[in-house]
Amino acid sequence: NNGVKDLKLLSAEDVKFLEPNVDSCGGIYSPSTGIVDSHAFMLAMLGDAENSGAVLAVNCPVEGGSISNGTDRGILLKAGGMELFCDEVVNCGGLFADKIANMILSELDDSKGGSRKVKGYQKRRQYYAKGNYYKLENQKSPFTHLIYPVPTSGGLGVHATIDLSGSTKFGPDVQWIDPQIIDPEEIDLNPDPSRAKDFYSEVRKYWPGIEDGNLVPDYAGIRPKLGHPDIAESGSLKADFCIDGPMNHGVRGFVNLLGIESPGLTSSLAIGEYVRNTLDICDS
Repeated sequence: NNGVKDLKLLSAEDVKFLEPNVDSCGGIYSPSTGIVDSHAFMLAMLGDAENSGAVLAVNCPVEGGSISNGTDRGILLKAGGMELFCDEVVNCGGLFADKIANMILSELDDSKGGSRKVKGYQKRRQYYAKGNYYKLENQKSPFTHLIYPVPTSGGLGVHATIDLSGSTKFGPDVQWIDPQIIDPEEIDLNPDPSRAKDFYSEVRKYWPGIEDGNLVPDYAGIRPKLGHPDIAESGSLKADFCIDGPMNHGVRGFVNLLGIESPGLTSSLAIGEYVRNTLDICDS
């Protein structure tokens, strides 16, 4: 039971009634699905955290870390030129989360002769997939709902979203980044104009009425992925949301969030509750 109780199966005729310009064989209607102002949401969460005593320290990159010696608990972080001894650390470093995890858990690596090995523990690796977005211009949007096609390998499909300003955007697609690139700062964040042909093809699967020349590159983002199609031994392309806690690596008070791609923002409150419960269970 995931708490979603208002989904409705739709026939092709039902879809046409709600969205006359959408071609489909049927669909699933989610009346409670919508959009939020993500920046306002994050500011609200920051305000709640600060009211509870938290402090946000920006421009303090994690430079190193280790598991404290002489005790069964404690993580030493080196960040922003400081050393911080922490009872609990939640690593939600996004595209850099695997590097932070391996930095701190390096002594668990068998190849380094660590003294606190966990059977089966392996270094974590995230891969990268670029998601391009295109916006609709010079043509009125026909949609009154968010339109999601059937998911594709590694992504949710090129879907139609109406943003808070009323503009219609399409995306993201899945543009796999060369697995030899391990530093996400090397990835070009400009949307790729050469993807336009594929965008028209994907959008026309459900909206044949889009006219040539009306899709314009808008922006792009990078997803952390737990698998890659060019790496046979990597994880499944469908895998996401790896919450790596003490039950996985044996270090009390330490949780890693890996592969947190969309819908990570949507799931953020539930993820936070899960992480808190994980830490509490390992303390009991």
